[in-house]
Amino acid sequence: PAHRISGSVASLLQVEAGHETAIAAALGWASDALAVGTLDGAQRALAALRAQDAGRAGMLVGEFARPSDPASWPALPPGARWAREVISCPAELRPAVEQLLDRVALVGDVDAAAALARSGDAITAVTPDGDVVAPGWVRGGSSAAPSLIEIQAAVDEARDRVAEATRRGEQARFSMATVQAAVTDANDAVEVALDRLHDSDAKMSAVAEKLGALGVAVRTARAESERTTRAIATAEGAVEADRREHAALSERLAAASSPTEDSAQDASPAERDRLDAAATAARTHETELRLALRTQEERARALRERAGSLDAAATAELRARERSAARRQRRQREATVAEAVRVGAAYATRLLTVAAERADTLRQHAVAARTELEAELVVLRKEVALLQEELRQLTDSVHRDEVARTQQRLRIEQLEAKAVEEHGIAPETLIEEFGPHQLIPPVPDPGATAQEQATAAAGEPQPFVREVQEKRLRAAERRLGALGRVNPLALEEYAALEERHTFLTTQLEDLKNSKRDLLDIVREVDERVEKVFTEAFHDTAAQFERVFERLFPGGEGRLVLTDPDNMLTTGLEVEARPPGKKIKRLSLLSGGERALVAVALLVAIFKARPSPFYIMDEVEAALDDANLGRLLTLLEELRDSSQLIVITHQKKTMEIADALYGVTMRDDGVTTVVSQRMRDVARAESA
Repeated sequence: PAHRISGSVASLLQVEAGHETAIAAALGWASDALAVGTLDGAQRALAALRAQDAGRAGMLVGEFARPSDPASWPALPPGARWAREVISCPAELRPAVEQLLDRVALVGDVDAAAALARSGDAITAVTPDGDVVAPGWVRGGSSAAPSLIEIQAAVDEARDRVAEATRRGEQARFSMATVQAAVTDANDAVEVALDRLHDSDAKMSAVAEKLGALGVAVRTARAESERTTRAIATAEGAVEADRREHAALSERLAAASSPTEDSAQDASPAERDRLDAAATAARTHETELRLALRTQEERARALRERAGSLDAAATAELRARERSAARRQRRQREATVAEAVRVGAAYATRLLTVAAERADTLRQHAVAARTELEAELVVLRKEVALLQEELRQLTDSVHRDEVARTQQRLRIEQLEAKAVEEHGIAPETLIEEFGPHQLIPPVPDPGATAQEQATAAAGEPQPFVREVQEKRLRAAERRLGALGRVNPLALEEYAALEERHTFLTTQLEDLKNSKRDLLDIVREVDERVEKVFTEAFHDTAAQFERVFERLFPGGEGRLVLTDPDNMLTTGLEVEARPPGKKIKRLSLLSGGERALVAVALLVAIFKARPSPFYIMDEVEAALDDANLGRLLTLLEELRDSSQLIVITHQKKTMEIADALYGVTMRDDGVTTVVSQRMRDVARAESA
C-alpha cells in the first residue's frame, strides 16, 4: 500500500467487447506491468524487489506521462477506431495508457493495417488477432507467455481455492455424517414406535375378543336368571296352593280322627277305610309336595347363587371394559403421538435427505473446483519448472564459461612451466623464436611418394596459420594413435575373429532361409484363409438374402463387405430394409426388428455352414406371434439336419419341441429337473 501498487495494468483496464486481444497486443509488455501511482513509489518497489531477490518487474507510472493531442492526429478510414476510445481505466493511469496508445488505431484485418502503415502518418495499426503493423516494424503471432509474477499470483490463488474447496468438502462430509446419524436415530425411533403400536393393536384385539365372550356369557346368565325367577314364582304359587290344600286336608283329617259318638256309631267300616285311604294319600301327597318344595327351594338358592356370581362377573367385566376403554384411549393417544412422531421423523428425514443431497452437491462442486484448480496448479507448476530450468541452464552456461576461462589460464601456466622444465626456454624466448610470426618450413606428407616429398621439401616456407597447423597436429595424432602398441597375439585374434565371422555368416544365411520359409507358410495360410472366408461369405450372403425374405416378406436384406479388395482385414456390414421402410441401418430399426435381423444372420450362418447341434438362449423373446411363426418354420427346417437345444418361454416354441426339460422346486426346497417327451403325451392323448 505504501508503494500504491494496485495490480497489473491488464486487471485495471475495461475494454469494449471484441477488442481485448488487439488492446493487449497494442500495450505489449505494459499489459503485464504493475500500475504505480508515482515515480517514487516505483523506485521503492524496485528497491524492494532487489532486496528480496524477487526478480524483475515492469511498472507503468502515470505521473510524468505526456500523451499527444488527439486533435492533431490524422483522420482514420471507415471501419477503423483509435485504441484510446475503447478503453477506460483509473484517472492516475490514463495518461500513461494514452501515451502507450499514441497514434494506435484498431483496424479490421492485416491489409487495412498495412494501408495505414504505408500512409506515412506514423500510425500504428492493430488487428483483432493481435497483429501490430507500425512504420519500420511488425509484431504478431501467438500470444506471449504469462509473466512470473502472474504465474506466482495464479499459483497462490489456486492454492487458496484448493484449501477452500478442501475445507468445504470436509464440512460437507461432517454434515453428511451428522445427517446420516440423525436419519438413523429417527428411523430407529419410528421402528420402535411401530413395534409398540403393533403390540398395542394385538392386545386390543385380544381384549375385544375377551369382552365379546364375556358379553355373551352375561346375556346368557341374564336370560337364565329371568327363567329361574319365573320358575321360582311358579313354584312358590304351587307351594302356596299345596299348603292351602294341605291345611284343608289336615282339618278334614282332624275332624275325621276325632268323631263323635253319633258319627262313630253312624259311620260304617267302609267309610272309615275310605277316609283312612284318603288320609294316607293326603299324607303321601304332602310328603311329595314337601320334597318338591325343598327341591324348588334348593334350585332357587342355587339359581340365586349363580345369579350373584354372574352379577359379580358382569360387574367385574364392566370394570374390565372400563379399564380396557381407558387403555384403548391411552393406546389411541399413544398411537396419535407415534403417528405424529412418524410424520415428524419422515419430515425430518426428507429435510435431512435434502440437506444431504445439497451437501453432496456442494461437495461434488468443491471436488470439481479442486480438480480444476489442481489441473491449473499443475500447468502453472510446469511453467514455473520450465522457467526454473531455463534459469538453471543460463546459470550453468555462465559457470561453464568461468570454468573454461579458468582451465585456459591454468593450461597456459602449465605450458609455460613445461617449456621451462623440459626445454629450459623462457616463455618469452619460446614465443619469439617459435611464435606464430615465424615462417613454417615445408614438411612433406608421410603418405606421399618420394618425389612428392622431395618437391615439398624444396618448397618455400609458409606463414603460420593456426587452423592449418591444428589440422596437421590432429592428423599426426590420429596416425600415431592408429599405430598403437605392438600386439604379439594379433594373428591368433585375427584367426578367431575370422572363424567367428564365418559362423555368424552361416547363421545369418540359416535365418534368412527360415524367414523365407515362414513367409511362404504365412502366404499360403493367408491364401487359404482368404479362400475359405470368401466362400463362407458368399454362401452366408446368399442364405441371408433368402432367410431375410422369408422372415420379412417383401423386405430386402444383404451382407456387404467394407473392404472387398482385402478379404483378410475387411469388415462386415448388415443392410436390412423391412417391408414398407426405406431405412437400411440396424440402429434405426425397432428392438424386435433388430432381434429378427440378428436371428436371420444366425440362421443364414447355420445353413451356409451346418453344425451337428445348436444351443439358442431365448432368441425369440422380442418377437411377436407372426414373426415367431416364421422363425419356428426355419427352426423346423434346421432340426432336419441338426439337433437344436432352445431355451424359451414361448408356448409356440414348446409346442414344436420333441422333448421339454424344466427345473422346479419341491416342497422341501430342493430343485429338481423334470422332462417330458412330446410323443408320449401325444400317444397318451390318442389312447
